Amino acid sequence: MPPPHYQEQQHFLGSVPPNAIVGHPNGIPLLETVFGDTPAPFVCSHCGTAGVTRIKSKISLATFVACLISCGVCFLCPSCDCLWHKEHFCPSCSTKVAEFTKSDPCAVIDPMQWLQPSYAIPA
Repeated sequence: MPPPHYQEQQHFLGSVPPNAIVGHPNGIPLLETVFGDTPAPFVCSHCGTAGVTRIKSKISLATFVACLISCGVCFLCPSCDCLWHKEHFCPSCSTKVAEFTKSDPCAVIDPMQWLQPSYAIPA
């Protein structure tokens, strides 16, 4: 009898897999964290705390392009935060744990790329 065949479930590039954790890990061991625009579940390598990151936004090239297109209105509109780089920090020890960069200036004209969620894959 041949060994059983297991087919790995595929998901679309840029989408969140169905088994992903998007909030607090609540004691679930994490295999990998994908940092994006939203707070990410993680385990801090500095202090060992499990939780969700705190985010700080920084200007990106996509933000600059959007600002040029909209004559500066972009900096006044909080909804354009989705085009900014995101720095992820541990809420316990304030160590910077990751940086998510928006390197594609064409993201301005593609609303599907404006918000890329963070998630973790359970171990």
